[in-house]
Amino acid sequence: MDIVRNTKIDWLGKKWIFIGLSLVLGVVSLTSIFTRGLNLGVDFSGGTLVYVKFQETPDLGRIRSLLGDASGLDAEAVTRFDEPSANEVQIRLPRVEDEETTDMGLKSAVVREALFQEYDSERAAGRSMDLNEVSEAEIRNWITANDPGGILEGLGVNESSQKAEEIAGEITDLRISNRGLIEDYSELEALGFSDGFISSLREDFYLGSFAILSVESVGPKVGSEMRERAQNAIFFSLLGMLIYIAFRFRPIYGLAAIAALFHDVFLTLGLFSLTGREISLTVVAALLTLVGYSINDSIVIFDRVRENLKLMRRADFATIVNTSINQTLNRTIMTSGMTFLAVLALYLLGGEALNSFSFALVIGIVVGTYSSIAIASPIVFWWQLLMEKRKRKA
Repeated sequence: MDIVRNTKIDWLGKKWIFIGLSLVLGVVSLTSIFTRGLNLGVDFSGGTLVYVKFQETPDLGRIRSLLGDASGLDAEAVTRFDEPSANEVQIRLPRVEDEETTDMGLKSAVVREALFQEYDSERAAGRSMDLNEVSEAEIRNWITANDPGGILEGLGVNESSQKAEEIAGEITDLRISNRGLIEDYSELEALGFSDGFISSLREDFYLGSFAILSVESVGPKVGSEMRERAQNAIFFSLLGMLIYIAFRFRPIYGLAAIAALFHDVFLTLGLFSLTGREISLTVVAALLTLVGYSINDSIVIFDRVRENLKLMRRADFATIVNTSINQTLNRTIMTSGMTFLAVLALYLLGGEALNSFSFALVIGIVVGTYSSIAIASPIVFWWQLLMEKRKRKA
């Protein structure tokens, strides 16, 4: 399938337009990185992420004010997580400098207590257990000790234990299927529980208006190690590609490809800085992916240049480079276009968890394809001109 045929675009004739555009974007990215900085995720900066689900649409301003007033707690960010209808919130707590003496998990308990006092203190009404937070083992023990609704009547010890475990599992499974929250006791009626059993649940448990889904904590020491490993991963991947391309083609081809890759990564990071998006381990994985994708485009063009150097011996080098780009343009549009549509769908429909990852790929596909034509190829062309001038002088 050919989208374009027999194109005769003078790509090198437009090189100054491309270089100018890249310089403008580079200056904007550099300015943003120096002034706004990069929003490093908890993986690299250290700290604690607390994910909370609410029964009703959460008021982020209210939560920020609440956590700001909580004793010893200073939340760095309170943002929505996942789709708005999910009513999920991500709370980011600052890193702890002395991770050996401070348990960051304790801060999540402070978050839970602050939210409880604000949302559920009246709902609890003297009951100490939240059915949306107690463990399966606690529910099982409560059933065994209280025999609510007489569900264990007439059963032996082993049968009672098995029955209690089965019922506790059904309740926790319902909670999981509701993404952490049972909103009303009528949901338990659908499972076939008797009125007496549900009445006993009402007496000893309350249905909390929120539930802490998960807590992720990374100390500053671990965060520093993760930053170093991420930097090493990118550096050694670039070095390996430089060696490979220099061996397969010429050293200048490798340098041109690495310059294009640096251009891609730098502009992508600049856009992350401009938009304030968080850089996590998944984003680093996306950067490494776009590095591999971009280098593949450059290799295809360089390989065609090498072939045309033998087939078009009488043509000047600029004509050879332009012809090579035009000959591979259909392949570039097909592969880049299809990949772009796939990652764009992932960005639009993949949810909050994959949003930054897919955003990096969307940007990376565009700048990676652009740089192979507009950055790598002109560098090789300029080097060839320099070598020819040296030969003429010699």
